[in-house]
Amino acid sequence: MSLSTLKNRRERGFFDGQFLIAMPGMEDSNFFRTVIYICAHSDAGAMGFIINRAQSLTFTDVLLHLEMVNDQEPIVLPEHARDFPIQTGGPVESGRGFVLHSDDYISDSSIPISDDICLTATLDIVRAISKGGGPKRATMMLGYSSWGAGQLEMEVASNGWLTCAANEALIFDRNLDDKYERALAGMGITAAMLSAEAGHA
Repeated sequence: MSLSTLKNRRERGFFDGQFLIAMPGMEDSNFFRTVIYICAHSDAGAMGFIINRAQSLTFTDVLLHLEMVNDQEPIVLPEHARDFPIQTGGPVESGRGFVLHSDDYISDSSIPISDDICLTATLDIVRAISKGGGPKRATMMLGYSSWGAGQLEMEVASNGWLTCAANEALIFDRNLDDKYERALAGMGITAAMLSAEAGHA
């Protein structure tokens, strides 16, 4: 599923608004030990963002790349913008930025994902954050994760992913190191339990 499909979606699929939690046997290194927030799911496919993978770039790096600040001058940012989180959202269009955020900021280009969460992929939100505005809760994702028609259903059926209702607090939680374990704990299980299950035929 592409971003344009997300903008034009007319239906909500079963995995819409769900977390995908990678099973220990996940062989694709792009998704090993990941938690993914599914933003859209339909007969056309699915798209979402990894919410527990760090990105080496900083918000200042992004502003410099977009030429919103000048590296020849002192860069002064509001406090909340200095450590604004940048994460790896997935392997598709990994050089493109998307801001997942609370619904207290809306622009003409914002796409509602749920009752409380929106997605904005234009420069206006980056500019607002850099000037001390923007949403109260937000994370910039570089790239996204995508599945073609029927692909995600097949991967879940073949025991590649666990699914559960998304937890908004976990989506925006900046502590990424144990987010995988905490997502599992929300289902009442541990990674060790899954490893044991995966070892049985």
